[in-house]
Amino acid sequence: MGSAEEEDLPATDMPRVVDVLSTLLERVTERNDAAAGPGALEPASASAFRAMTKPDISVRAYMERIARFAGCSPACFVVGYIYLDRLLRRRRALAVDSYSVHRLLITTVLSAVKFMDDICYNNAYFAKVGGISLPEMNYLEVDFLFGVGFELNVSPETFGHYCDILQSEMLCLELEPEPLLPPNAAAPGSAMHCCLSEDDGTGATTSNSSSTQQQQLAA
Repeated sequence: MGSAEEEDLPATDMPRVVDVLSTLLERVTERNDAAAGPGALEPASASAFRAMTKPDISVRAYMERIARFAGCSPACFVVGYIYLDRLLRRRRALAVDSYSVHRLLITTVLSAVKFMDDICYNNAYFAKVGGISLPEMNYLEVDFLFGVGFELNVSPETFGHYCDILQSEMLCLELEPEPLLPPNAAAPGSAMHCCLSEDDGTGATTSNSSSTQQQQLAA
Protein backbone atom coordinates (compact mmCIF):
# COMPACT_ATOMS: atom_id res chain seq x y z
CA MET A 1 0.00 0.00 0.00
CA GLY A 2 1.68 3.17 -1.16
CA SER A 3 1.89 6.42 0.71
CA ALA A 4 0.03 9.55 -0.35
CA GLU A 5 2.16 11.81 -2.47
CA GLU A 6 -0.35 14.63 -2.63
CA GLU A 7 -0.46 17.43 -0.09
CA ASP A 8 -2.93 16.95 2.74
CA LEU A 9 -6.03 19.08 2.93
CA PRO A 10 -5.73 22.09 5.22
CA ALA A 11 -7.21 21.37 8.63
CA THR A 12 -9.91 23.99 8.02
CA ASP A 13 -11.11 22.09 4.94
CA MET A 14 -11.15 18.64 6.55
CA PRO A 15 -14.49 17.38 7.92
CA ARG A 16 -14.42 17.38 11.69
CA VAL A 17 -15.60 13.78 11.79
CA VAL A 18 -12.40 12.76 9.97
CA ASP A 19 -10.30 14.37 12.70
CA VAL A 20 -12.22 12.64 15.49
CA LEU A 21 -12.25 9.23 13.80
CA SER A 22 -8.56 9.51 13.00
CA THR A 23 -7.71 10.16 16.63
CA LEU A 24 -9.98 7.36 17.82
CA LEU A 25 -8.58 4.79 15.40
CA GLU A 26 -4.99 5.86 16.01
CA ARG A 27 -5.46 5.23 19.73
CA VAL A 28 -7.10 1.85 19.17
CA THR A 29 -4.37 0.87 16.71
CA GLU A 30 -1.59 1.84 19.10
CA ARG A 31 -3.24 -0.05 21.94
CA ASN A 32 -3.65 -3.23 19.91
CA ASP A 33 -0.11 -2.97 18.56
CA ALA A 34 1.18 -2.71 22.12
CA ALA A 35 -0.97 -5.64 23.25
CA ALA A 36 0.51 -7.78 20.48
CA GLY A 37 3.97 -7.23 21.97
CA PRO A 38 7.24 -5.94 20.48
CA GLY A 39 8.02 -9.33 18.97
CA ALA A 40 4.91 -9.41 16.82
CA LEU A 41 6.55 -8.63 13.51
CA GLU A 42 3.99 -10.53 11.46
CA PRO A 43 0.19 -10.24 11.35
CA ALA A 44 -1.42 -12.15 14.22
CA SER A 45 -4.13 -13.91 12.22
CA ALA A 46 -5.05 -14.61 8.65
CA SER A 47 -7.56 -12.17 7.19
CA ALA A 48 -8.11 -10.41 3.90
CA PHE A 49 -7.92 -7.15 5.82
CA ARG A 50 -4.46 -7.82 7.23
CA ALA A 51 -1.45 -6.65 5.25
CA MET A 52 1.81 -8.57 5.26
CA THR A 53 3.70 -5.40 6.19
CA LYS A 54 2.69 -2.21 7.95
CA PRO A 55 1.79 0.59 5.52
CA ASP A 56 4.04 3.63 5.69
CA ILE A 57 1.18 6.13 5.70
CA SER A 58 -0.34 7.09 9.06
CA VAL A 59 -3.98 6.51 9.91
CA ARG A 60 -4.67 10.26 9.93
CA ALA A 61 -2.97 10.88 6.59
CA TYR A 62 -4.81 7.91 5.10
CA MET A 63 -8.19 9.13 6.29
CA GLU A 64 -7.44 12.63 5.02
CA ARG A 65 -6.47 11.16 1.67
CA ILE A 66 -9.80 9.31 1.47
CA ALA A 67 -11.71 12.44 2.50
CA ARG A 68 -9.92 14.49 -0.13
CA PHE A 69 -10.28 12.18 -3.11
CA ALA A 70 -13.36 10.03 -2.40
CA GLY A 71 -15.72 12.95 -2.82
CA CYS A 72 -18.19 11.47 -0.34
CA SER A 73 -20.49 13.16 2.15
CA PRO A 74 -19.16 13.52 5.73
CA ALA A 75 -22.04 11.33 6.95
CA CYS A 76 -20.43 8.43 5.09
CA PHE A 77 -17.60 8.43 7.63
CA VAL A 78 -20.09 7.97 10.46
CA VAL A 79 -21.78 5.13 8.58
CA GLY A 80 -18.37 3.65 7.80
CA TYR A 81 -17.63 3.72 11.53
CA ILE A 82 -20.93 1.89 12.16
CA TYR A 83 -20.00 -0.71 9.55
CA LEU A 84 -16.59 -1.21 11.12
CA ASP A 85 -18.16 -1.79 14.51
CA ARG A 86 -20.60 -4.31 13.04
CA LEU A 87 -17.78 -6.22 11.38
CA LEU A 88 -15.66 -6.33 14.53
CA ARG A 89 -18.62 -7.55 16.60
CA ARG A 90 -19.05 -10.48 14.21
CA ARG A 91 -15.35 -11.24 13.77
CA ARG A 92 -13.88 -11.16 17.24
CA ALA A 93 -10.49 -12.41 16.07
CA LEU A 94 -10.03 -9.39 13.80
CA ALA A 95 -8.19 -6.56 15.53
CA VAL A 96 -7.79 -2.97 14.39
CA ASP A 97 -4.03 -2.60 14.33
CA SER A 98 -1.29 -1.30 12.04
CA TYR A 99 -1.72 -4.28 9.72
CA SER A 100 -5.47 -3.98 9.22
CA VAL A 101 -6.68 -0.45 9.90
CA HIS A 102 -6.02 0.95 6.41
CA ARG A 103 -7.84 -1.81 4.54
CA LEU A 104 -10.71 -1.69 7.01
CA LEU A 105 -11.03 2.04 6.47
CA ILE A 106 -11.04 2.06 2.68
CA THR A 107 -13.49 -0.86 2.57
CA THR A 108 -16.00 0.48 5.08
CA VAL A 109 -15.95 3.95 3.54
CA LEU A 110 -16.39 2.48 0.06
CA SER A 111 -19.39 0.47 1.25
CA ALA A 112 -20.86 3.48 3.04
CA VAL A 113 -20.47 5.69 -0.02
CA LYS A 114 -22.21 3.16 -2.26
CA PHE A 115 -25.07 2.82 0.18
CA MET A 116 -25.43 6.49 1.17
CA ASP A 117 -24.53 8.69 -1.79
CA ASP A 118 -26.39 8.97 -5.07
CA ILE A 119 -23.16 9.45 -7.03
CA CYS A 120 -19.85 7.82 -6.21
CA TYR A 121 -16.61 6.65 -7.79
CA ASN A 122 -16.12 3.03 -8.81
CA ASN A 123 -13.95 0.39 -7.15
CA ALA A 124 -11.03 1.07 -9.47
CA TYR A 125 -10.88 4.67 -8.28
CA PHE A 126 -11.18 3.70 -4.62
CA ALA A 127 -8.45 1.12 -5.08
CA LYS A 128 -6.16 3.84 -6.39
CA VAL A 129 -7.04 6.14 -3.51
CA GLY A 130 -6.44 3.33 -1.03
CA GLY A 131 -3.14 2.25 -2.58
CA ILE A 132 -4.26 -1.30 -3.31
CA SER A 133 -5.02 -3.28 -6.47
CA LEU A 134 -8.50 -3.47 -7.98
CA PRO A 135 -8.78 -7.26 -7.44
CA GLU A 136 -7.90 -6.74 -3.78
CA MET A 137 -10.43 -3.91 -3.44
CA ASN A 138 -13.12 -6.10 -4.96
CA TYR A 139 -12.25 -9.00 -2.68
CA LEU A 140 -12.20 -6.82 0.43
CA GLU A 141 -15.62 -5.45 -0.42
CA VAL A 142 -17.13 -8.91 -0.86
CA ASP A 143 -15.45 -10.20 2.30
CA PHE A 144 -16.79 -7.24 4.23
CA LEU A 145 -20.33 -7.68 2.92
CA PHE A 146 -20.40 -11.33 3.96
CA GLY A 147 -18.73 -10.36 7.23
CA VAL A 148 -21.61 -8.08 8.20
CA GLY A 149 -24.23 -10.38 6.72
CA PHE A 150 -25.13 -7.70 4.15
CA GLU A 151 -26.62 -5.63 6.98
CA LEU A 152 -26.01 -2.17 5.55
CA ASN A 153 -29.16 -0.34 6.59
CA VAL A 154 -28.65 2.26 9.29
CA SER A 155 -31.65 3.71 11.11
CA PRO A 156 -31.72 7.37 12.20
CA GLU A 157 -31.64 6.13 15.81
CA THR A 158 -28.46 4.13 15.22
CA PHE A 159 -26.87 6.99 13.32
CA GLY A 160 -27.64 9.35 16.20
CA HIS A 161 -26.27 6.86 18.72
CA TYR A 162 -22.90 6.67 16.97
CA CYS A 163 -22.88 10.44 16.55
CA ASP A 164 -23.23 10.62 20.34
CA ILE A 165 -20.21 8.34 20.69
CA LEU A 166 -18.13 10.52 18.39
CA GLN A 167 -19.34 13.67 20.11
CA SER A 168 -18.24 12.23 23.47
CA GLU A 169 -14.91 11.28 21.94
CA MET A 170 -14.49 14.83 20.73
CA LEU A 171 -15.15 16.18 24.21
CA CYS A 172 -12.73 13.69 25.75
CA LEU A 173 -10.06 14.87 23.34
CA GLU A 174 -10.80 18.43 24.42
CA LEU A 175 -11.36 19.48 20.86
CA GLU A 176 -13.21 22.69 20.15
CA PRO A 177 -16.95 21.98 20.25
CA GLU A 178 -17.45 22.66 16.56
CA PRO A 179 -19.92 20.69 14.43
CA LEU A 180 -18.48 17.56 12.78
CA LEU A 181 -20.82 17.33 9.78
CA PRO A 182 -22.13 20.16 7.58
CA PRO A 183 -25.55 21.46 8.74
CA ASN A 184 -27.11 20.08 5.55
CA ALA A 185 -25.45 16.65 5.84
CA ALA A 186 -28.07 13.95 5.52
CA ALA A 187 -28.35 11.06 7.93
CA PRO A 188 -30.00 7.84 6.74
CA GLY A 189 -33.65 8.57 5.98
CA SER A 190 -36.52 7.40 8.11
CA ALA A 191 -37.48 4.90 5.42
CA MET A 192 -34.36 2.89 6.17
CA HIS A 193 -34.58 0.05 8.65
CA CYS A 194 -32.18 -0.84 11.44
CA CYS A 195 -30.64 -4.25 10.85
CA LEU A 196 -28.27 -4.20 13.82
CA SER A 197 -28.46 -7.30 15.95
CA GLU A 198 -26.11 -6.07 18.66
CA ASP A 199 -27.37 -4.30 21.77
CA ASP A 200 -25.95 -0.86 21.17
CA GLY A 201 -28.44 1.07 23.24
CA THR A 202 -30.04 2.76 20.25
CA GLY A 203 -33.48 2.29 21.65
CA ALA A 204 -32.99 5.25 23.95
CA THR A 205 -32.21 7.54 21.03
CA THR A 206 -34.98 9.25 19.12
CA SER A 207 -35.21 10.41 15.53
CA ASN A 208 -35.15 14.01 16.74
CA SER A 209 -31.88 13.30 18.50
CA SER A 210 -30.48 11.89 15.27
CA SER A 211 -31.43 15.06 13.43
CA THR A 212 -29.73 17.17 16.10
CA GLN A 213 -26.57 15.07 16.00
CA GLN A 214 -26.30 15.47 12.22
CA GLN A 215 -25.50 19.11 12.78
CA GLN A 216 -23.13 18.41 15.65
CA LEU A 217 -21.09 16.06 13.47
CA ALA A 218 -20.15 18.42 10.61
CA ALA A 219 -17.25 20.49 9.37
